[in-house]
Amino acid sequence: MLNIIDEYSRECLAIRVDRKLNSGNVIDVLSDLFILRGVPSFIRSDNGSEFVAQAVQDWIKAVGAKTAYIEPGSPWENGYCESFNARLRDEFLNGEIFYSLREAQILIEEWRKHYNTKRPHSVLGYRPPAPETIVQMDQRPIMH
Repeated sequence: MLNIIDEYSRECLAIRVDRKLNSGNVIDVLSDLFILRGVPSFIRSDNGSEFVAQAVQDWIKAVGAKTAYIEPGSPWENGYCESFNARLRDEFLNGEIFYSLREAQILIEEWRKHYNTKRPHSVLGYRPPAPETIVQMDQRPIMH
């Protein structure tokens, strides 16, 4: 799984689930996010091969962002993502058995939506990072 977290809002922007992830997958996910949300100033990540690949480094530089790699063996430098990973594991993955890749992709995406829109976050005053908005329809009677 490739988990992308917004450090400011704590929203989980994406979870890419596949049998194997490489630099092309990282670029695909980040491209989609940058189109939807704009290019961030920095991208913090671990030193996994999919992130330190030259193709990813070149692409990040080309779009105008900077990298902020954490020191190897220092997960506390990426605390927001590590905290998210712990919640994902404790609240969801430890209770699931997936019988196919597609099932895992669907169920994990549903959990991501729940995490963002319904699950309370203590650091956010027990509000979700991206709550669903319900717009009331105008209640005026229809004239015939």
